[in-house]
Amino acid sequence: MKRTICMMRLFGAAILVAALILPASAVFARDGNHEAITQQLLDLIKAHPEIERMLKASIKAAQKINPDIASNPVQSYDKYFDYIDKASKLPPHDSPPYTRDELLQRICYFYFLVDQPLEELKPIPKLFNPALQYYEPFSNWLRDFAKTWGQFLDTTASWSEEQYQEFYKDPAYGLQKGWYEDHKNWTTFNLFFSRKLLAPYKRPVAPPIVVAPADSVPQGVWKIRADSTIEVKDGLKVKLARYFSVNDLLSKDSQYKNAFANGVLTHTFLNVFDYHRYHFSVGGKIKEMNRIAKNVALEVSWSSGDNQYIPLDSTGWQFTQTRGYVIVDTGKTYGLVALIPMGMAQVSSVNFEKNVTVGSIHLKGDPLGYFLFGGSDFIILFQKQANFEITAPEEDPRAEKAGSDKGQTVEPVLYKHIHANEEYGRMKGQTK
Repeated sequence: MKRTICMMRLFGAAILVAALILPASAVFARDGNHEAITQQLLDLIKAHPEIERMLKASIKAAQKINPDIASNPVQSYDKYFDYIDKASKLPPHDSPPYTRDELLQRICYFYFLVDQPLEELKPIPKLFNPALQYYEPFSNWLRDFAKTWGQFLDTTASWSEEQYQEFYKDPAYGLQKGWYEDHKNWTTFNLFFSRKLLAPYKRPVAPPIVVAPADSVPQGVWKIRADSTIEVKDGLKVKLARYFSVNDLLSKDSQYKNAFANGVLTHTFLNVFDYHRYHFSVGGKIKEMNRIAKNVALEVSWSSGDNQYIPLDSTGWQFTQTRGYVIVDTGKTYGLVALIPMGMAQVSSVNFEKNVTVGSIHLKGDPLGYFLFGGSDFIILFQKQANFEITAPEEDPRAEKAGSDKGQTVEPVLYKHIHANEEYGRMKGQTK
């Protein structure tokens, strides 16, 4: 509930969802021919008949939660494939008004249909949630769908001057502040989404502290246990605690997978309207880097009272998600820091700058990379010797931090939105 309230505040007031979801008349007016990505799913179902059973169950569960055909037009199994046909070549906004609410709702609805808990999947170990989107054969197809839509968003058909003008009017995007390059450079939606700054001074680097890697909202800090796991309670819709391994986060092949034992993990959430390039939170030499292709999932709930879909950003899903990482050596005093850009939802494209390579040296605040379309998250790992403390401003500070009595997490209710290169926290080092 805490995360749901947080996201609701982040995304603003709801607008009529019927205007945001693909209209039934537009989506379901195809003949028997399907797009290649849809046919790929149909072929997958032939090879894995259990997917048909689970997809039907998930759509039925989604219909039970939200029976309104205006905001949930896929009311049957057969209509799902026509929906995929349309979704794979649909601009994030296909008719005015072009609002961030529409953008968010379109992403959320896609995942709502396959994010319903299924009894059939509960016995399978290591699934983040027993939902179809985490079932490996289907999750692999979801990644292919994300690539297919991403290719469309690289075309001029995905963008228009009309969309730009609508975004310009919305202060959340910051297009009126003179931060960004000439908007004439944005000839596709992805070029807009990964827009560049006009100059580095538009995100000035804060004093000698850890800076925010991106325009985002910090989510908190979790202690890493001696066995390189973090314990997460609450927010995962389970009664017992669940443990997520940093070894898995960095991949079993990383020579630094155990280097962050007894350290801390923090993560920060990028909204759809944020500047989607990320920066070095600390300076130093890159010791290792990698990209890991995994899930392109998103947890979603339906709020009948607000008449909108709500994305959730609980802690733990990141460990199964498509991601990249760089290990930065800051020196003897503070040690290693892992910077981990995390894809979320469709087109979870994690990209590093060309000059970011193993052995390269970078200053704090330097460009690290960028996301293409899809919401995003960014994890940072600190070693014990850094003695990291988050200092980002709190939206609703309180004296007693959640979970601090058991030493599991230091997490306020909600942090304020901050910009890349502003103060995020401090490495205090070892105290005598």
